[in-house]
Amino acid sequence: MFKTLQNAFKIKDIRQKVIFTFLMMVVVRLGSQLPVPGVDRTYFARWFASQSGDAFNFFDAFTGGSFTSMSLFALGITPYITSSIIMQLLTIAIPKLEEMQKDGEDGRKKIQKITRYVTVALALIESIAMTIGFGGQGLLQDATWYNMVVVVMALTAGSAFLMWVGERITEKGVGNGISIVLLINIVSRIPDDFTLLYQQFMQGKNVPMALLAAVVIVAVILVTVVFVIVLQDGERRIPVQYSKKTQGRKMVGGQSTHIPLRVNTAGVIPVIFASSLMSFPGVIVALLGKTGGTGLGGKILRGLSSSSWCDPQQPVYSLGLLLYVLLVVFFAYFYTSITFNPLEIANNMKKQGGFIPGIRPGKPTSEYLTKILNYIVFIGAVGLIIVCVIPIVFNGLFGANVSFGGTSLIIIVGVVLETLKQIESQMAVRYYKGFLND
Repeated sequence: MFKTLQNAFKIKDIRQKVIFTFLMMVVVRLGSQLPVPGVDRTYFARWFASQSGDAFNFFDAFTGGSFTSMSLFALGITPYITSSIIMQLLTIAIPKLEEMQKDGEDGRKKIQKITRYVTVALALIESIAMTIGFGGQGLLQDATWYNMVVVVMALTAGSAFLMWVGERITEKGVGNGISIVLLINIVSRIPDDFTLLYQQFMQGKNVPMALLAAVVIVAVILVTVVFVIVLQDGERRIPVQYSKKTQGRKMVGGQSTHIPLRVNTAGVIPVIFASSLMSFPGVIVALLGKTGGTGLGGKILRGLSSSSWCDPQQPVYSLGLLLYVLLVVFFAYFYTSITFNPLEIANNMKKQGGFIPGIRPGKPTSEYLTKILNYIVFIGAVGLIIVCVIPIVFNGLFGANVSFGGTSLIIIVGVVLETLKQIESQMAVRYYKGFLND
């Protein structure tokens, strides 16, 4: 990693891209400190302290603490992520969008433009819901219509600006800009989390106990990170052979290649979908100013909260973990089915004279790819579940209420690996061009 960055800084173009990316990350963190005018910035700190669930903890982790401090970037980049997912789903359902996607660069730009509009619309809806839902409960210093409009416009503008920053990083920096913005927000919370772990398990303890706690914490984090790296890089390569063709007086083709099927095909999307769906009831109850109470409704909300799982004193709430596991598996298959089409790949291979050795072209190839894909998706889903459950079990058994978990680690490791790969590929292209010029 450090050697890659060291070599990258020796090349002027890549060095400028890395510095630009770093400066944009600084801008994101500076914007996270700017307060929204007319709000009580201590409101959410008090509100979180009175809550037994974690409906907004997942959201706050993605905003880098901007949500609890009610800064300009309180909505974070999540409206854009949601908008991108919605557009991917609509591309499958709406034929016109599917045609745009197949139109190459022009179609991609049109879809990207629509995604921006949907992002602004979602940010506007979320900011209105937040302002109205929490405004009368004490979020606003003065709950007038003017102040509400100012807060709504500030939150919407902040989310739109983050989207712009992400696109500029993608265009002029290194890595995927939206992922970089998400990364810096998550990483910004880690020092506070480690401080909390130190205060809870090490401060005031004797040296052997403090040392043991430190070893356990580091071991859990290292095991999770290593497992994420293996999960992210794992793939099944399906061999493909192309038959020879006669072009003029020459025989061309006959090459061998492969179809790389990643073990974690859907990435972190299943976890985000499952976590968002399970936190949705708690968000609605909070916006309505309710607490859930101690009745059946309150118990259901606690069961849906990951902070209640794996607690030895109240094991019944761990049933929510079972629902979470089922949702992750479901969304892993669902998202893979809409992003990877075995029939289309089989038809394209057949048109180009390609085939999988031992498998007939056409429908048999499609069925073979579907069978392999279902097996791989299940392994990937199990891997995701293990990564996410390890921190949950640790938090439940020892009461370590930290913001970063399996989802955050998957995002951090995945973004870092992809960014380093992009830097290495740009370096390879740079050296290749130099070789040609020589």
